[in-house]
Amino acid sequence: MKVTYIHHDGFLVECRDRYLLFDYYQGEIPEMDPEKPLYVFASHRHGDHFVPDIFLLAEKYSKIHYILAKDIWISRVPEALRGQTVRMGWRKREELDGMGIRTLKSTDEGVAFLVEVEGTAVYHAGDLNDWRWNEESPQWNEAMHQKYIKEIACLEGERIHCAFLPLDPRQEEWYWLGLDEFMKNVGAEVVFPMHFWEDFDVIRRLKAEACSEGYRHRIMEITRRGEEFWL
Repeated sequence: MKVTYIHHDGFLVECRDRYLLFDYYQGEIPEMDPEKPLYVFASHRHGDHFVPDIFLLAEKYSKIHYILAKDIWISRVPEALRGQTVRMGWRKREELDGMGIRTLKSTDEGVAFLVEVEGTAVYHAGDLNDWRWNEESPQWNEAMHQKYIKEIACLEGERIHCAFLPLDPRQEEWYWLGLDEFMKNVGAEVVFPMHFWEDFDVIRRLKAEACSEGYRHRIMEITRRGEEFWL
């Protein structure tokens, strides 16, 4: 399996017999084999997770399918591609071409995806995170925390090979919170931080935090757009 960091929450996962493209909105998508099916995921309608440009990929890659969160209106999907599009609400399951897709409810908008493909599980959180903010009240932050813990508890017992998780420096001293809770309550063999707004140094900061001692060797250190990782 090869993973390419594109930008922000955008990643391309190349499996043996298919590609998975998650939350693309900006950056250079690597060239792909047009004979291999391409599955394009969008976790919600925010402009840094979904752009209509993803539908232009169908001009080059005919074996394309779209898996979109249900908050992305069907009117945004070109009519010619609606038969190749699945829209999913939260806590739903779909089987698509031998691939299992499961959704969780985001603590912001849309869904997170758990994709079972070729004997492995790939998790993309979208904006499902413990969004603690200093400007919010303690009550608001505690309610957010409880929502997040409850939602990721749905994944307990899953063996996740690769997880893409928010690590947002805008949360200041709480930037590590959601990723840390996920790794300690669910876990993954490797984790790719995302949603870090090109602040690549935040990944090194996390690896230096005491909280990450038990899993820092699993954190993939992204340093630039287009970087490739072989798993």
